[in-house]
Amino acid sequence: MAISGLVITYNEEKMIGKCIDALFQVCDEVIIVDSMSSDKTVEIAKAKGAVVISQSFLGDGPQRSHGLQFCKNDWILNLDADEFLDTDALDFIKNEKYLEGNYDGFSFRIKNFLGNKLIDFAGWYPDHKVRFFKKTTAHPSDSVVHQKISTTNEKKVPVHILHYGWNSLEQIIAKKNQYSTWHSQQLFDQGKRINPFKPVLNGLVSFFRCYIFKKGFLNGIDGLSISLIQAFFSYMKYAKLIKLQRKENS
Repeated sequence: MAISGLVITYNEEKMIGKCIDALFQVCDEVIIVDSMSSDKTVEIAKAKGAVVISQSFLGDGPQRSHGLQFCKNDWILNLDADEFLDTDALDFIKNEKYLEGNYDGFSFRIKNFLGNKLIDFAGWYPDHKVRFFKKTTAHPSDSVVHQKISTTNEKKVPVHILHYGWNSLEQIIAKKNQYSTWHSQQLFDQGKRINPFKPVLNGLVSFFRCYIFKKGFLNGIDGLSISLIQAFFSYMKYAKLIKLQRKENS
């Protein structure tokens, strides 16, 4: 079965070459939807044999959906530029185990790394995401941030994607802050309205969930830091939503 690799990018020159090489292990084409990168992302992608489509950023889900029309195959392996298939996921695809049963989407486990350190605590593992799907019956949602793949028959499989997303806690915080801005605007556009207590309440619930119930406390300062970052994200997206509400009513 032929497979199309699909990646959305913006200034990913450090990772995109390795990502494309990895995709070509199981894909017969790689489509890059680039959001007008100012670095060498496009140059590297083309040199690696990928097809590059330039498109101003539409949001996480819409950007991926835009790329589907350029994929010639039904089966789509949709990774981020800093994600790579682990050996068990490569085996799953190469041996066509996805054809066993009438499934149109497969949820893989994500191994998130901070540098070379696996974050397998505070609720960050197993982090299931559908990255492999059949475009005739499954498709990305229209969410601007943290989109999900809508499927008709999804299966969780115990194979892994390696996600090398950050080299420092500062990078995680910056990304979470960006996500909170996008998420708050999305909630506002959907008509979501909240009371002033929700940011604090959700931030506290998020912290105790990650630090206590997801056993972040067993991982020292790293467990505390990741739990606080998750609480920060939960607090900020609702705090920013309240600011949007106040602007609307002013």
